[in-house]
Amino acid sequence: MKNNVLFLLIVLLMSGISGKMEAREVVSFNDGWEFKKGPFSKDAMQAVQKWNTDWQEVTIPHTWNADDMQKKVSAFYEGVAYYRKKCTFPDNMEGKRIFLRFEGVGSCAEVYINGYLAGTHKGAYSAFVCEIGSQVKFGEENEIVVKADNASRPDVIPTNHILFGVYGGIYRPVWLIVTEPCNIVVNDCASSGVYITQKNVSKKSAEVTVKVKVDNATMAPALLELENTVYDMNGKLVKKHSQSFELTPQGVQNYISHFRLNNPHLWQGREDPYLHKVVSRLMQNGRVIDEIVQPLGLRNYEVVAGKGFFLNGKRYPMYGVTRHQDWWGLGSALTNKEHDFDLAQIMDIGATTVRFAHYQQSDYIYSRCDTLGLVIWAEIPFVNRVTGQEWDNAHQQMRELIRQSFNHPSIYVWGIHNEVYHPHGYTAALTQSIHDLCKLEDPDRYTVSVNGYGHANHPVNQNADIQGMNRYFGWYERKVQDIKPWIEKMEQEYPWQRLMLTEYGADANIKHQTEILGDALNWTSPFYPETFQTKTHEYQWSVIKDHPYIIASYLWNMFDFAVPMWTRGGVPARNMKGLVTFDRKIKKDSYFWYKANWSKAPVVYITGRRNRNRYRADTSVTVYSNQGEPALYINGKKAGSPRQGTTSVHFIFDNVKLALGENILEAKVQQKDSVIQDCIVWYYHPENETENQTILIKEKEHTGL
Repeated sequence: MKNNVLFLLIVLLMSGISGKMEAREVVSFNDGWEFKKGPFSKDAMQAVQKWNTDWQEVTIPHTWNADDMQKKVSAFYEGVAYYRKKCTFPDNMEGKRIFLRFEGVGSCAEVYINGYLAGTHKGAYSAFVCEIGSQVKFGEENEIVVKADNASRPDVIPTNHILFGVYGGIYRPVWLIVTEPCNIVVNDCASSGVYITQKNVSKKSAEVTVKVKVDNATMAPALLELENTVYDMNGKLVKKHSQSFELTPQGVQNYISHFRLNNPHLWQGREDPYLHKVVSRLMQNGRVIDEIVQPLGLRNYEVVAGKGFFLNGKRYPMYGVTRHQDWWGLGSALTNKEHDFDLAQIMDIGATTVRFAHYQQSDYIYSRCDTLGLVIWAEIPFVNRVTGQEWDNAHQQMRELIRQSFNHPSIYVWGIHNEVYHPHGYTAALTQSIHDLCKLEDPDRYTVSVNGYGHANHPVNQNADIQGMNRYFGWYERKVQDIKPWIEKMEQEYPWQRLMLTEYGADANIKHQTEILGDALNWTSPFYPETFQTKTHEYQWSVIKDHPYIIASYLWNMFDFAVPMWTRGGVPARNMKGLVTFDRKIKKDSYFWYKANWSKAPVVYITGRRNRNRYRADTSVTVYSNQGEPALYINGKKAGSPRQGTTSVHFIFDNVKLALGENILEAKVQQKDSVIQDCIVWYYHPENETENQTILIKEKEHTGL
């Protein structure tokens, strides 16, 4: 522990936190923590004994559910755990304002400094700030204790763990923030304190407003100057506005700068994610005492019923995926490395928009979407059920989401709820109230509520700007092909509706394969063949792409994820609708289906590579190619010509003859100077029929271990 204290002192000194500090300092506060998991006995003596022994050293981000929430059903620990850290704050920090900013604690937190309660927070996914300066003993050792509790409760959304698990712990980074007594506000819902709005954005001009919230913690007025500056991507000054004022100590006060930018370089999604930046500087007596830097992507979003999504007046393709944040073996305790990996896969597949479901995700990942040009749906975890006690917390979490993410140009819509219905009256009123809050906080972005049952005129879903519908044709309802008449009926009966297909797809256990498929699969059975997922996506995307009435579509899901209260498809605690396995090691066939349809990168891919043991000598072979018509070779002999499948990249070779035993399948597309190709191996034997259809998994499930 002494080493941790010394390390903190060194970091603080190296970071320039001293009496000469001229602007805020933000220091990582993730090392030197100890951890202890409950439950704790109600007997005082036993509780004290447990408290004093067996603390585990951990590094933040950390969760205690990385293992138990992912392997067994309803066998995870939900409840109280504690984190503690001892550190010394140098004497020259006295007189500064000192904050701890927690990016995420699952799910309810209490923060204590030297035994005194410094702050509380309800909600696992939004950041929060505690000001701790008044509890700190300078030049002495201080003890910081954080109580975390991820038990589901009726007054905090989500109110259960049914659709996904709420991982416990300090699972996102912690930051120490030190400022002068007068500062750009730190504790306005843990936001930046700077709010950038834009109006009338076009290639000719853009109107930008920068609102800065400023606070004075002294007991006397202070003469200050606020400077807001807009820079282009290369750091060149575009516009600057300064104003002087007397800041009284009577609450947070707002100061506004207006800019008109001529011939601006616009943020055009993946095509051209051009970012300006806004620098807000607070100055006193000619020196900078606080500074905040925020992104500025100049863009205009428009959602037009029946026609689609428009970015800066240009119709923009909304190729959408959804993403849950958890990883196999890590839970939700991720570093930027994992976030970057997920985004790389999303970019690789050719997606243009992401629904981050069903909760606020890391600010880092939103920032990266700004730079990558991904168009983002951000939402709160108001899902699945209502209790009648979550009203205040749902508003709190939405307010935090908006204020913390306000300046990200990538975000175009705020998600209000997902599949929440009963009781209808209460839920409709709560949804309407959250929508109203969104418009109060941010009148320029859209809102969306999500319907899971196909009721277009349901009162719960007609009180947002956009209606989302989750439809799993062929999986939870009817047949795969029923998506087409459903869309056509919606087009006819609700032409005015801004409609998005917000979830669709099917589970796929990569150990389950078959050569025989119907048009529907009973999700209650233990057999989840990958081939059915592939068929679902092949057909349903072909329908979606031809109907601009569907403004955006979001396949469910980019990655498999943990569902700690389910057992489906032979795997406990797992939702397997992802295009990529939970461990991120295997891309399912459906991944390459979308990559071939969406991406500009060359794709030639033979499906069914895990469906190796074949029992039909006369079969068909499917190839995805966005490079033109492929040639197919079976054991070196060219097969016949393919027929066109559901889209222009979909090629099906019928009446392919397999030889007994090993068969090498090669698909090739000849380019000017190269050949793009793919190769897989199948094994044919009539006796494979029984093995092919079996439900039991003879091998250990693929876990990446």
